[in-house]
Amino acid sequence: MTTKDQRMAGAVPSVMHVRCPDRLPEEAYRRVLDQLAGLSPVVQALPPTAALVELKVPLRYHGADARRLGEILRVRTLCVRTLSRLGMDVRVGVGPSITVAATASAQIAQPGGVVAVDPGQAAQWLAPLPVDALHGIGPRQADTLHDYGIHTVGLLAAVDPATVQRLLDGRAGRLAADRARGTGPRPGVPRTLPAAATVRCAFDRHVLGGAAVRAALLDLVVQLGLLLRRRGQAARALTLTLKFAGSGGWEKTRRLKEPSAHDDDLRVLVSQLMDTAGLQRGRLTAIALKGEDLVSADQVALQISLDDAREARLVAETTADRIRDKFGPGVIGPAAAFRSAC
Repeated sequence: MTTKDQRMAGAVPSVMHVRCPDRLPEEAYRRVLDQLAGLSPVVQALPPTAALVELKVPLRYHGADARRLGEILRVRTLCVRTLSRLGMDVRVGVGPSITVAATASAQIAQPGGVVAVDPGQAAQWLAPLPVDALHGIGPRQADTLHDYGIHTVGLLAAVDPATVQRLLDGRAGRLAADRARGTGPRPGVPRTLPAAATVRCAFDRHVLGGAAVRAALLDLVVQLGLLLRRRGQAARALTLTLKFAGSGGWEKTRRLKEPSAHDDDLRVLVSQLMDTAGLQRGRLTAIALKGEDLVSADQVALQISLDDAREARLVAETTADRIRDKFGPGVIGPAAAFRSAC
């Protein structure tokens, strides 16, 4: 069986189904959803370890084919530091319907990969699969179909839908007949984005401050700004949390003058927060930076600026975001951030 990647000029798959590893911690699952929200404005969480993503807008925005968008997601989940320590990968299925996308993701062997099914080849791709491999077909339904000699999805698709309804009791039979033909029972729905966004850094060894801490903070600022911009949100306030050896901690919140998701604005406020911490010989073990009281970027007023240097930095930020979207989040950033001890 083969799959095709669709380009912008042709028909494109419209749904992505993502499967995370089994028994994934809830916090890690939330971070995967954050990564998905950075790819598309329409994400449906399927707890505890799966999600659906509508791809029409992302394909236009990112200018990538469906398979490449799936690979971008895999790179992002593997490169998020707290997830990479878990060795986490994801299985991504892409197709013209939920049924095809979810069936495709289930065909990928652990730990991860991407299968993108051409809309024009969906029925052909499904046909050889065992009927119990079709998304939405449970064990009891599969046993009933086996009793009538229907062992593959292709055979199920060839049976008259009215007959399938009689075999599988009404609505369940109608849905099974539709699934065998590659159509989905329902579209994805937008997921309400959380009112906060958090990025974290855990040090491999105790750090006493200085350049390593400043570099780690700058890296967190870049991560948070990118996350907010991909979500289409802006923060009204920032909370900085420091964890020290011996279970001690420090936390402080300060509000921005105006809601923002720009690295420059976040960096200035984080520097002020860090100055108030008054670090001397405290042995840091971790840092967390949280954007709070989030608003939609559409609600942020655009103001004319006479600061040419700031305007140049904003242009550079937009260019850097495009490079990250194409090549991954770690390929570009402030030089000082690469000194991070995280």
